[in-house]
Amino acid sequence: MRLPHLAVAVLAVPAMAALVAAGGRTLQGNESVVTIDRIDPAAGAIAGQGADMQPEAPATAAIPAPQPVRTPAHSRAIDPDVVAPPQLSAEELERVEPRAPLSDLALAGPLKPPKLKMPDDWNGTKLFQPVAAAAGLIEAKGYAVAVSGVEVVSQDETCGDEGKSWACGIRARTAFRAFLRGRTVVCAVPPEGGRDTISAECRVGNQDVGQWLVQNGWARAAAGGPYVEAGEKARTARKGIFGAAPDLSGVPSLPAALPPAPSAPSSILQEEDGILTPLADQPAPAQ
Repeated sequence: MRLPHLAVAVLAVPAMAALVAAGGRTLQGNESVVTIDRIDPAAGAIAGQGADMQPEAPATAAIPAPQPVRTPAHSRAIDPDVVAPPQLSAEELERVEPRAPLSDLALAGPLKPPKLKMPDDWNGTKLFQPVAAAAGLIEAKGYAVAVSGVEVVSQDETCGDEGKSWACGIRARTAFRAFLRGRTVVCAVPPEGGRDTISAECRVGNQDVGQWLVQNGWARAAAGGPYVEAGEKARTARKGIFGAAPDLSGVPSLPAALPPAPSAPSSILQEEDGILTPLADQPAPAQ
């Protein structure tokens, strides 16, 4: 009884091997089909429709491109009837009083420049090699100083004396230059000069420059200044610009105008009847 069962088992082994081999070929064939369908599904369709078939657009082509953001324009409508002032007749206009200031600050005047505070031992600024630009006006070291308490006499000023006019401005400037003689002047000006003219007191040594100008009549005393009394005395005594015209009788007169120089001849040769001849007294040329 064991023999038939053994035979059946022996026969079953080849049959199972054959089934396994057949199943492997079946799976291999199905995998090829699945792979072809998944990798290139449209290969047959493209080959059948022709070479002019265009590929489909990507899916992102349907997304609209972003539009640039536009800044809104700020503008206003202008109505000529609203912007332009209305036409009013003179009878409709009424003048009213100005309103009162909102505060006391509106009534304040312009600010005054602050005064320079110098040390107690400061005696002024030394100006070396001064130049008298006019009677009462000193220029030196980048300063232009007008002597305080006097009225500067400009160099082009003229004065009258019994109906005669004379250049008293130039005469006053000359006298002031002779007084200075290039000596150092000390003026009450700040240590650093500026472009503007500064009015200040000046002195040469212990002598007041303004006092000297006024008492000698080479400048007029400013109204309300410290030299008013000295100016009245100079005017009464007819000094300087208040006096008579300078006597120029002893000054030699200008020399007479010289005759014009003779014109140079066109040639150094003598000309007779249109013929040029060399000079007879000329030495013979060296050989």
